[in-house]
Amino acid sequence: MTLLLVGAGSQVYREYLLASVATEYDVHLLADRAPAWEAAYLSGHSVVDTSDVAAMATAVRQLAVEGVLTWDDTRVVQTAELAELLGLPGSTSRAALACRDKRATRLALDEAGVPQARSVLVTSLPQARAAAARVGYPLVLKPRALNASTGVVQVPSADRLASRFRLARGARTPGAVEVVPGDVLVEEYLDGPEISVDAAWFRGRMEPAFVARKECGFPPYFEETGHLVDGSDPLQGDPAVLEVVARAHRAVGFATGWTHTELRLTAHGPKIVEINARIGGDRIPDIGRLALGTDAALTAARVACGAEPDIRPGRRRVAGVRFCYPDADCLARQVRIDAAALPPSVTKALPIALPGQELRLPPHGQVAGRYALVTAVADTPQECRAELEKAAGAVRLEVLRPLADPRTPNA
Repeated sequence: MTLLLVGAGSQVYREYLLASVATEYDVHLLADRAPAWEAAYLSGHSVVDTSDVAAMATAVRQLAVEGVLTWDDTRVVQTAELAELLGLPGSTSRAALACRDKRATRLALDEAGVPQARSVLVTSLPQARAAAARVGYPLVLKPRALNASTGVVQVPSADRLASRFRLARGARTPGAVEVVPGDVLVEEYLDGPEISVDAAWFRGRMEPAFVARKECGFPPYFEETGHLVDGSDPLQGDPAVLEVVARAHRAVGFATGWTHTELRLTAHGPKIVEINARIGGDRIPDIGRLALGTDAALTAARVACGAEPDIRPGRRRVAGVRFCYPDADCLARQVRIDAAALPPSVTKALPIALPGQELRLPPHGQVAGRYALVTAVADTPQECRAELEKAAGAVRLEVLRPLADPRTPNA
């Protein structure tokens, strides 16, 4: 069976997904460049502008295609449109847009009464000030349709609003086709732990796969520095969490595919942060597989080809991922991993930074400061975190030179 994949993504973050899908499908890649590392997993490819749905359809018109899939957040809408155009399974492009456009998500959830943050769309600083007076401090500023927490920042008080609004409004994601560039959401700050729920959907029915607990750093920014999946965590089947997730998907009309939903566990119950119409990033599917035995990529591919998902945990362990960051912005010389110093529990230790790469910490870079990642498996969350800490100590960054701070507003 031939599966169309729209964009392969980064090798460090997405190769394991493609490798899994290729065990069961002939994968034809649609991308804006010829394949490099991806070539070993492909049956074919087309170099095409993946923001142009008609061009993608033309490129594959001679193929007998069973389904179309993407794990690129910037192409979920175009992928849904392509599936509709080709008559293939999947959720509607309208539902994909309702997830991609965070303002549309908020409106749909509000109309359905789904618990979430209060939110006001603004396009200027005076509007932001007026919205902040309604929402109250502390609050969060969030670009309307970016990903990876790009431009998302907490504002504790009115005297910080102007500089942080400029930061949020000026944020961009390379390759993204923005809904309305510059639009910003002024949102209520939701206190409490942040989690994500990855789930398969088939004709409106949810098959929960795994819940991950997020670890965030670099306040007031929301940089995700690690994730943990505990197979025995009560959250894996928590009725309140799953009910909110199900209601949110009904509200946006998402019925078939795979989603990565982010929530905060507030004192008033779980509330939706956002819905992403694709597989989770940051190697969350990898630690989900290590902890529970669930293959997110293969399940998502099967659903994209019209098969009903069947997710049954094969084990109950704890797995985590930790990202390594420099102490300050710098130019990387090399990442060295002392394999002999890695604990036996470590499943992966991978360099992210290339020689000569700029590493920028928030607010000058979002996830752009990571120079390596480590994943590990253990029996308890405490053991897993301790093993990840040891593993991170076996990874060393050699720095060419520090980087001067670019001129930005005082945030």
